[in-house]
Amino acid sequence: MGDIPQDEPEETAIGVGKSRNIWRIVGMAASAALIILAVFVLARTLSGIDIVELRAAFERTRLEQFLMAGLFTAISYAALTGYDALALRHLEAKIPFSTTALGSFTSYAISFTLGFPLVTGGAVRFWTYARAGLSAAQVASLTIIAGITFWLGMGSVLGLGMVIKADAIADLNHFKSSLNVMIGLGVLGLIAAYLVFVGSRRRKVRWQRFRLRLPGAGVTMGQMALGMIDVCAGAASLYVLLPPDHGLAFITFAAIYVFAVMLGIASHAPGGIGIFEATMLKAVPNASTTAVLASLLMFRMVYYIAPFILALALLGATEILRRWQGLRAAMEQDSND
Repeated sequence: MGDIPQDEPEETAIGVGKSRNIWRIVGMAASAALIILAVFVLARTLSGIDIVELRAAFERTRLEQFLMAGLFTAISYAALTGYDALALRHLEAKIPFSTTALGSFTSYAISFTLGFPLVTGGAVRFWTYARAGLSAAQVASLTIIAGITFWLGMGSVLGLGMVIKADAIADLNHFKSSLNVMIGLGVLGLIAAYLVFVGSRRRKVRWQRFRLRLPGAGVTMGQMALGMIDVCAGAASLYVLLPPDHGLAFITFAAIYVFAVMLGIASHAPGGIGIFEATMLKAVPNASTTAVLASLLMFRMVYYIAPFILALALLGATEILRRWQGLRAAMEQDSND
């Protein structure tokens, strides 16, 4: 009888381990099913694409549209830089903004394109911020706080869009307008509950040895504002590239954009590629499929590929500069000796 209590923690640990494995398998299966469904929908949609018409759709895109898309992309990435700046301020870490801008921009540009943000973006962040004096735990805290900012912005835009444009979204998702309003209010209610949660007193998250103090209500409001600017600017960079006959108000489109991004994140596909396109092609019914596809391809180039190339160039230039400074310091020391 005395041995039974000693066995309980081990049995509990085994049970927790099995539960985690089951949920991991369920998550992987759901992601795989989502990717397969998206590939099927996308392949079926693309089967009717005329290459000549696609080329013509590219040619019809005006230079002004590209410039506007580039401007909104810059605004979006500037807001992403604010994610890290706000998180570092909360963590009371004094890092030069040039380092913050480099770490934030490069981590997001690379993780957006390659996927697996915790691995790719986390590695870039650690490479940048560790040299500035941050510990691995601080970089992890920064990443989590920035992630919360992203989801607060996504949720706010989605919730407001579902409430304000319930009728227009009902024409696209075929839900009743009242149901769209309820979904939107539910999302906004969760955000409000989180605000009350962090605003009532200091909240700490603990996972094994890792501890994180969540930002209070004031910082959280700032996170929401930054997140909404980022999401709306990202949606606008695609919106201005769409053909003129799409017939969607921006608020409606932004809510659809957020939903497509969420599906892409759930699939774990790099940049949500395939899933994002399949969702957007079905969600813009008034314009021709070929014209929308051309817009999506141009959006990929402006919002993903161009920042990715720039991020690699910045990281390479930064590493070359650091190595040169180290070599010059060693040469000066040798000459002094």
